[in-house]
Amino acid sequence: MAGEFELCPGRRVGGDQPCFIIAEIGQNHQGDLDIAKRMIRMAKECGADCAKFQKSELEHKFNKKALERPYTSQHSWGKTYGEHKRHLEFSHDQYRELQKYAEEVGIFFTASGMDEMAVEFLHELGVPFFKVGSGDTNNFPYLEKTAKKGRPMVISSGMQSMNTMHQVYEIVKPLNPNFCFLQCTSAYPLQPEDVNLRVISAYQSAFPDIPIGYSGHETGIAISVAAVALGAKVVERHVTLDKTWKGSDHQASLEPNELAELVKAIRTVEKAMGSPVKQLLPCEMACNEKLGKSVVAKVAIPEGAVLTLDMLTVKVGEPKGFPPEAIFDLVGQKVKTNIEEDETITEQAVENHVKKVKC
Repeated sequence: MAGEFELCPGRRVGGDQPCFIIAEIGQNHQGDLDIAKRMIRMAKECGADCAKFQKSELEHKFNKKALERPYTSQHSWGKTYGEHKRHLEFSHDQYRELQKYAEEVGIFFTASGMDEMAVEFLHELGVPFFKVGSGDTNNFPYLEKTAKKGRPMVISSGMQSMNTMHQVYEIVKPLNPNFCFLQCTSAYPLQPEDVNLRVISAYQSAFPDIPIGYSGHETGIAISVAAVALGAKVVERHVTLDKTWKGSDHQASLEPNELAELVKAIRTVEKAMGSPVKQLLPCEMACNEKLGKSVVAKVAIPEGAVLTLDMLTVKVGEPKGFPPEAIFDLVGQKVKTNIEEDETITEQAVENHVKKVKC
């Protein structure tokens, strides 16, 4: 099916596949490996498909002055931005330990490679797919190198324009057909008026051969559920164990009860999307039998009379007769028996009646 591919072993996205739900742990682990493991287990227990982190090789992501600049924010883990980021960055061995733990728990594990060297490490680690964060979506050399690795890609689009996303598509598509775009607005927390869910539909029109998803930084779950109703095939949300913890992402993250509710709501909406065919369903039969209306005689109608509209009305009738939509078809037809006032018009009472088959 167009727009469908295997994102993780045995797990396809796009088409009629269920929405793939990414629990973005990011760096909400506070630099603590045990907390990171607790969050992986939490993501699994809440029903998410994947636990995702953010991996940087700091000297490749930031220049020297960026790492040396003072960082006095209430969220800081060090005197400089470099000290802050080093506190939150897990080593290669720690990533291998987390990957092993996720495998034991039974949840897919990956990370956003925040620079080219981080992508090299994640490729060596064997993650099922690469997540491209919004900050690298217009980093075209990075995109080329990442796409050439051959792993599926999930590409966020925060801070980008539609023109840039067309360029991204043209770069990635010839190198790697297995990728999707996520509508995203890079603000933490994100206000509803800045979400622009209609971009999902715009992406679906502009890029009909790839799945489209949503990466949200808003509070609550309603907007993410709406994204699924609009056709998002991948949903990514930041998660935390406690929104009051130090760190700028926690406030825009979901606590365990919210993540569980989001997963439940998404699965409910997927069931509710159902079929585009409109018809009387088996579950409606009881209501139809009880309250469905029929054509009845508005006045007494003698045998042999030709029916006119002023002889007929619509009521809940016993027994059931012609449905209301058949009333105009009955006009001009002859009855072959006396019909009392307020009596249901049945097929047996109408001469030469041929039942029309509904399409």
